[in-house]
Amino acid sequence: MRITIFGGHGKVALLLAPLLVEAGHEVSSVVRNPDHVSDVEATGATAVVSSLEDADTAALTELLSGQDGVVWSAGAGGSSPERTDAVDRDAAIRSMDAAVAAGVKRYVMVSFSGASTEHLVPEDDPFRRYQDAKIAADEHLRGTELGWTVLGPGALTDDPADARVNPAATSRDGDESPRELVAQVAAAVVADDRATRKTLVFGKGDVPIDDWLSSL
Repeated sequence: MRITIFGGHGKVALLLAPLLVEAGHEVSSVVRNPDHVSDVEATGATAVVSSLEDADTAALTELLSGQDGVVWSAGAGGSSPERTDAVDRDAAIRSMDAAVAAGVKRYVMVSFSGASTEHLVPEDDPFRRYQDAKIAADEHLRGTELGWTVLGPGALTDDPADARVNPAATSRDGDESPRELVAQVAAAVVADDRATRKTLVFGKGDVPIDDWLSSL
């Protein structure tokens, strides 16, 4: 597959790219900062420099022309409420619309387990802006014709992972998800129809990813 990763210099993306390359995929990783090109290309991916905040749907459609799959792993990183809306919601939605226009078949969204209206934090909590943005993006994706998968990992850590999950994890129940595990799950599902049009909440556990996908 030809796969584009948005947020190519993020921690999850830098772990994901070499997994996809090793699996035989042709990987393009989108980064905003030209200084990050060498880090991305060290993973075996091709770096593409583009500002997701500035690129309109037409530009993103051109960027995704000829691609088979997308993994969204970009985020504002809590820099400001306005940038959270601009990246985590608006740019993500534009990328989905662009994927549809470009004829992309698969779209994997790296979200989080608390992206649910059932578990909203109070409106005056600074985290609420991010939560609302991710919920809006996830819901838009679910309404498209794309072969989508929404990943809902628990709290991210830098612990090592062994490609085993807790498939019984639920939203905001305290499960932790190493970034390496998120990358392993994303690499597995992007080329696996068993995960299509599903929201997968998970944490670190004892079930091999393939066994988990077979149970869906």
